[in-house]
Amino acid sequence: MVDDGGEGLAVLATPYLVFLGDCVEPGYAKTAFGLRDWAGDKCVGEYRLPAATVSTGLPAMSPAEAKARGARSMVIGIANSGGKIPPAWVTALEEALAVGLDLVSGMHAKLADIPALQQAAERYGRRLVDIRKPPESLEVGTGRKRSGKRLLTVGTDCALGKKYTALAISRALADRGVDCAFRASGQTGIMIAGSGVAFDSVVVDFAAGAAEALSPDAAPDHWDVIEGQGSLFHPAYAGVSMALLHGSQPDVFVVCHDPARDCVLGNAGFPLPDIAEVIDMTIRLGSRTNPAIRCGGVALNTSSLDEDAARALMQRESERLGLPVCDPLRGGAEFEHLLDSCLAL
Repeated sequence: MVDDGGEGLAVLATPYLVFLGDCVEPGYAKTAFGLRDWAGDKCVGEYRLPAATVSTGLPAMSPAEAKARGARSMVIGIANSGGKIPPAWVTALEEALAVGLDLVSGMHAKLADIPALQQAAERYGRRLVDIRKPPESLEVGTGRKRSGKRLLTVGTDCALGKKYTALAISRALADRGVDCAFRASGQTGIMIAGSGVAFDSVVVDFAAGAAEALSPDAAPDHWDVIEGQGSLFHPAYAGVSMALLHGSQPDVFVVCHDPARDCVLGNAGFPLPDIAEVIDMTIRLGSRTNPAIRCGGVALNTSSLDEDAARALMQRESERLGLPVCDPLRGGAEFEHLLDSCLAL
């Protein structure tokens, strides 16, 4: 059977078995790596087809072995080009249903649209959960100011660390005793958090309303840390970034940037904007729904640099911008300064 938990919000059964299919390109396995890095306690292992060369390092096991170890769902850990479910995967997906696991997918292609999987789900009484399905009762954005505090990650481009930054900030705030919640806006974040809205599946007129629904009224001292999407400067995805900015009404935003990248990913004709330009544009546009919006600092993805080069770059950029600059995954005093800046309302 097909079950989405009501109103399009999937209720995910954990722990997971992570399915890597026949993946040979690590970049397509970002969902699997995200689950390993941020929800490792929810993952019992990985299941790969013989042709696969990519691994998360989780224990290798079959669906039956995973079920015996407590798994309740098999999650497709791949986000391939076009979000397709290849015919070569179907037998393995049926196998998971047959041993008693739900199937969870963040692909654009829908599990429920594959007859063999729909029939198997009915036969074995399991769920097909498609993450990229928006809530059915969304309203258009109102711009109404909501109670509570909000932080949004924004970027100079797509796919450079907005989710990881939001997760790192949320975890660090919780460690400080701050009442906070991570609000997921993409398929991997939803699998990590267990709830959220996949913004790339929302009809554009309702996108700002979806951002409002994602982060509702809260206690005055509660923080929602909202995963950003795309970039206001992206030639294809600026629309979703704008909707998230207006709908989430952030009190604070953090700019995410990969210093190893010069041009928009997949669009070499578009150079990346300077971080200062992103800060200025975000304030000008975001002030439409929250006049008090401000930048809390910058998160750099320094995975291409060694420790000394990364720390030196953070220092230079902090002096240039007059803001805390850190790499959240490296942590350290720079990250603590960013947190202090974000909380200083």
